[in-house]
Amino acid sequence: MKFKIVYDNNKDIIRVRAGRAAFTTSEGYGLSQLLSQKKGIKTVKVSSTNGSIHIKYSGNKNRVFKYLANLKKSDLYEAEPTTEELSRETNNHYINKILKKIVGRYAAQLFLPTPLNIIKIVYESIPYIVKGIDSLIHMRIDVDLLDATSLAVTLSQGMFGPAGSIVFLLGLSEILEEYTIEKTKHSLENSLMLNINKVWIETETNEEVQIPFTQLKEKDKVIVRTGTIIPADGVIIKGNAEINEATMTGESLPVSKNVGKAVFAGTIVENGSITVEVEAINESTRINQIIDLIESSDKLKAGIQSKAEKLADSIVPWNFAITLLTYIITGSTIKAIAALTVDYSCAIKLATPISIISAMREASEREVVVKGGRYLEAYATADTIIFDKTGTLTKSCPEVAKVVSLGALSDEELLRQAACIEEHFPHSVATAIVNKAKELGLNHGEELHSEVEYIVAHGIATTLDGKRAVLGSQHFVLEDENVKITKEKEDIISENVDKYSVIYFAIDRVLEGIICIYDPPRDEAKVVLNKLRSLGIKDIVMLTGDSENAAATTAKLLGINHYRSQVLPEDKASIVEEIKEKGKKVIMVGDGINDSPALSAADVSVAMKDSSDLAREVADITLLRPSLNDLITIRLLSQQMLDLIHRNYKLILLLNTTFMALGLSGVISPSATSVLHNGSTMLIGLDSATSKNYEINESEIIDIE
Repeated sequence: MKFKIVYDNNKDIIRVRAGRAAFTTSEGYGLSQLLSQKKGIKTVKVSSTNGSIHIKYSGNKNRVFKYLANLKKSDLYEAEPTTEELSRETNNHYINKILKKIVGRYAAQLFLPTPLNIIKIVYESIPYIVKGIDSLIHMRIDVDLLDATSLAVTLSQGMFGPAGSIVFLLGLSEILEEYTIEKTKHSLENSLMLNINKVWIETETNEEVQIPFTQLKEKDKVIVRTGTIIPADGVIIKGNAEINEATMTGESLPVSKNVGKAVFAGTIVENGSITVEVEAINESTRINQIIDLIESSDKLKAGIQSKAEKLADSIVPWNFAITLLTYIITGSTIKAIAALTVDYSCAIKLATPISIISAMREASEREVVVKGGRYLEAYATADTIIFDKTGTLTKSCPEVAKVVSLGALSDEELLRQAACIEEHFPHSVATAIVNKAKELGLNHGEELHSEVEYIVAHGIATTLDGKRAVLGSQHFVLEDENVKITKEKEDIISENVDKYSVIYFAIDRVLEGIICIYDPPRDEAKVVLNKLRSLGIKDIVMLTGDSENAAATTAKLLGINHYRSQVLPEDKASIVEEIKEKGKKVIMVGDGINDSPALSAADVSVAMKDSSDLAREVADITLLRPSLNDLITIRLLSQQMLDLIHRNYKLILLLNTTFMALGLSGVISPSATSVLHNGSTMLIGLDSATSKNYEINESEIIDIE
């Protein structure tokens, strides 16, 4: 590739330009991915507009130049943009729109002849006046009516300067609102595309094989089991399942589907197992459907934003009343216009959503995905937090402490068979069992069992050599499956359980053995819990399906006074509802399929990084880093967001009251009041968007690796 060096700081950054025709936009994404894989290259930013390539590197820069020089046209390939690239493009797009708006405004004032400038202002006013007429026809006294009246009156009085200021500010607020929605969309897309890394497919010889998602193609037969996301559009050719299609339809209740029915990428199998013949692998189609759903819903609005909009509309009649009263008392049209052009509602409606999206942006930059502003508000004001234990308060990679055979199988064979069954399910305990078998070299050449059935929060059932085999909790194996246990086996189990979580394994109603799982608390857990208490969380509760011994041990280590053991999924949801009925505002933090009912029931829910697809789908907030420290980050950011909004309310009240008083007293002209009002509104909006409002001291979050 031929290129020209346009910047080199002789340290760690270079920028080269290959020319406009060097690569297309899609090839630019591929080029970025290709270079990012090279040794010594940290980050790559490309622009297809002029063929610019910005590279941050470490080590020898000549090696980087060599990479670029050796690139051939045939090496380029088309690719989809990463989340970071999409976010950067969105930011650049709206920054350019805002700059064009500002430059256009002042260029027109400086260079456009007055008659043409007046025509421009009148033309740009028409859409807002039409909105106001619509409000008037439908008897709504709202901000649209106030804006239209302000424009109509100032234009009719020949006050084109104030009219131009109003139009400019309204246009700017629309751009910022569009930006708010776009950023929210990208956050939602990111949360729904998490961790679709590998899928199970059925081969022509009916074997189950796991492959990378990127290798999935049309006509492949994908196997999707309970709690797993459907990776592509297709048709069910085997099995039946209850499918959560909330991402497509907005309906939270699962839909029953069987052979011949269509299923869609991004939906979740809540219960059952299906084989899907892939018809379309099109991420953009799925994302467009999600976007359509979000655009037609109210999910991205925080309650405080809705309140702000209602407050803004409720102030409008007072603006009209003050304007009319001013005219009656003074008889001055000029003073009345001064009162009309200074309104509180515009600043309130503009600053509040900007404050919310800036907080969401800050969360995103700290690798926390928030699905809407209302959830940040709920998180900031919550007084109770409920944790699932396994994989949330404890490490996301538990280990097998010991395997105890209680029947004919040896310890090694028991573990091998358990791993063969567990490898089909995305759960931290299942992963621990599979990893332990691999560590000991206990591999299986082919599947030992028939179709595997996952019973949410209980365990797994299948058939081994024609006999029913079950693997799971004590409640599931011994009670639900009626597996008999002798006094001798009870004594052996009692001697081994201690502080461990225990997985029971039975074949043909005979208890073959137990697998003891050691799941220590996360290193940062205790510090995080104490910090949350200092930030206003009054009660911390731990829920777990584990034994009393394991639950008590973890609770004692973390200083948790309230916990419940051997809890079923439906019990978790009931406990959340029970606490809410006491007037508490509840945060639920979880990671597993079994946490989903409780996540749905909470006022606001958080899914951990390695959560199941179903948990991420249900959760309102998703952490992208495997650390509880981000729970503190969200609390601080959300509280700072509310502080900023309340500060803006006070500032808007003070400034606009001052401007109106000056205008009514005749100290300043209507043009001046309009400029001061609109200018202060814009400054408050811009200030609300800055990162300085969300500065978090490192000492406030202690990260223990």
